[in-house]
Amino acid sequence: MAARKKMDLATALHSASGKAQPAPAAPPEEPKLAPKPVANKPSATVQAVPSIVAPSRKGKKAITGFFDPAVSRELKQIGLNQDVTVQALLTEAINDLLVKYGRSPIA
Repeated sequence: MAARKKMDLATALHSASGKAQPAPAAPPEEPKLAPKPVANKPSATVQAVPSIVAPSRKGKKAITGFFDPAVSRELKQIGLNQDVTVQALLTEAINDLLVKYGRSPIA
């Protein structure tokens, strides 16, 4: 039994459609890259890209954790029931924790 060459998808589709198969496209040429200049020290003209931060997040720090997906669902459900955001629920919980340990509720 002779081995059959596997057709690519485009060839198989054209064959199944009964239409004439288009001529195969030439492979794309690889772009020619110019060699990069080697510098011993960074250029003084390089500027840092400014970070885009929402005004409501300026001066704030993210606090994250990994929890079971059920925790996320419960927080969202409580938020829906109470008509508040998860952010507001977490603020309330952190403030309660701070008070429990004798700290000021600053969240």
